[in-house]
Amino acid sequence: MRRNRAENDANHAKLTRRAALLGGAQLLFMGGLAARMRYLQVDQADQFRLLAEENRINIRLIPPARGEIFDRNGVRLAENVPSYRIVMVREDAGDVEAVMDRLAQVIEIDAESRERALNELNRSAPFLPVTIVEDVGWEDVSRVSVNAPALPGVTPEVGLTRVYPRGSDFAHVVGRVGRVSQKDLDALEDPDQLLRIPRFQIGKINVEARAESALRGSAGTKQVEVNATGRVMRELDRREGQSGADLQLTVDAKLQGYVQARLTDESAAVVIIDCESGDLVSIASAPSYDPNLFIGGISSKDYNPLLNSKYRPLVNKTVQGAYPPGSTFKMMVAMAALEEGLIGPEETAYCPGHLEVAGRRFHCWKRAGHGWVDLENSLKQSCDVYYYDLALKVGIEKISAMANRFGLGIKHEIALSSVNSGLTPTKDWKLRARGADWVIGDTVNSSIGQGFMLASPLQLAVMTARLATGREVTPRLIKTVDGVEQPTGVGGPLNMNENNLRKMRRAMYEVVNNRRGTAYRSRIIADEMRMAGKTGTSQVRNITAAERARGVTRNEDLPWERRDHALFVCFAPYDQPRYAVSVLVEHGGGGSKAAAPIARDVILQAMAGGEPPLEAYPTADRPRISAQQERLREIQPQAAIKGRDQA
Repeated sequence: MRRNRAENDANHAKLTRRAALLGGAQLLFMGGLAARMRYLQVDQADQFRLLAEENRINIRLIPPARGEIFDRNGVRLAENVPSYRIVMVREDAGDVEAVMDRLAQVIEIDAESRERALNELNRSAPFLPVTIVEDVGWEDVSRVSVNAPALPGVTPEVGLTRVYPRGSDFAHVVGRVGRVSQKDLDALEDPDQLLRIPRFQIGKINVEARAESALRGSAGTKQVEVNATGRVMRELDRREGQSGADLQLTVDAKLQGYVQARLTDESAAVVIIDCESGDLVSIASAPSYDPNLFIGGISSKDYNPLLNSKYRPLVNKTVQGAYPPGSTFKMMVAMAALEEGLIGPEETAYCPGHLEVAGRRFHCWKRAGHGWVDLENSLKQSCDVYYYDLALKVGIEKISAMANRFGLGIKHEIALSSVNSGLTPTKDWKLRARGADWVIGDTVNSSIGQGFMLASPLQLAVMTARLATGREVTPRLIKTVDGVEQPTGVGGPLNMNENNLRKMRRAMYEVVNNRRGTAYRSRIIADEMRMAGKTGTSQVRNITAAERARGVTRNEDLPWERRDHALFVCFAPYDQPRYAVSVLVEHGGGGSKAAAPIARDVILQAMAGGEPPLEAYPTADRPRISAQQERLREIQPQAAIKGRDQA
């Protein structure tokens, strides 16, 4: 079939339009492709060349600012401050020894720092900066900058360093930071990459270590271009990390400063716990040390005296120390007997000065004996024989179980290092630990807090708070994390017979406020502040029969290491307990003489919220206390405040 001319012209027009559209689309596509290729090959050439050479783009971590630590009132206990340091790059320095000599003429460099820096320069890559001197002042920075032409490869840098404004007051609470060691890395299954940053610091002990994950924060990152030898050429991108969380502790810095000053010249420990909340308002170990010495690496000159001292300043005696609790344990024996219904408050026992058990004589501290004593008088005068006899009736299993209910023999979970669980022994424990059977003499020794029985000052404070309140008070050290309140230690009821608890509190009141009480000399006479307590003395040596026959040697006549430990526990006010206190004085002798006066002073300071009125003390004590307060006012700033105190 033949088509006419008009139809052919129409078809030709359609084909022409389609070809034009198709050609235009092809041209558009090719143009876009060409533009994209130009963009990638010309405009983005440098970036993609670097990406193609992957080994030339490094991702580096940016250390976050460490969280700060405050006391319960907002006083800084650990802070970050700008710090200048002098660094050297070996490849830029050339003759390192010569440059180091010239640098030593500009700023002071001790021999130990110089030796350490030279060793690190030799070990490190030639292009990496190595710190020569840390924490230098602005004057040193200025001198280095002015002499820069003569000091090739030497530059000042600024960063953040940890500072502890309260110095030795909080060494055993806040702790300290230090550089990450290989031991630190080996202890972790999957260590944070932050820990591999040269000279990065982490918490080493106490709160700094136990709250490390919260305080550390998260790292930022930066992309840097490096050349073939690994030297940084420029920074391509930066993303800041997240600062660590700020912590607020339960401790009161002002009270802690007073307690540390009060313990001057003693090897001792004090724990003050708030009976209402379980907050540790003071937890002090003496002697202490300045944690700022450890920040950049402590010198042998400073470290050796701390390490070798017989008073063990590096040990936190409040939680690491485990001591025989002595007569402060007698309340546990009495509570076990009362709860079992084995004695009544009026029942008496006769104390001739000793008790014969299984052919062995166990002595009372009072050689002539106390005669007939009931529960209240036995505690008031601290008669040993009464508790020997009582323990034989109750048995060690029930005594230890009662001690556990009051917080002894229990490891309390607080943010401090090496918290000791103490020991409340049982028959099974001795068989497992010592491979020997329990004997009746072990029970007798345990009744007065001797033998295998061990407790820390923290545990004794918890025991006293529970006696005072009838609640399962637990210690709390961290109050808030980034403003978020942490669980309190109020605790639920102990489910003890309230009448029995009242009897124990009354007996403890008599210990301090009755003329025949062992702590009468350390009483408080202000009615609204009166305290109840118990003295304790724990032996650290055996007294032989021959020594008893000729007369027991006085503590004052013995070498310091062989003297008895002195203890005292108390709570106040008696009618509405607010604070419970435990005091330990290592080798201090008698608890009534060495520990009770300290306890009275610190609990008065806590109740008064500062220096207590002299009227709270007996009239005869006031001149001595006035002189003591004046002396403590003078030494507190020196003992407590190191560096910048922003309280």
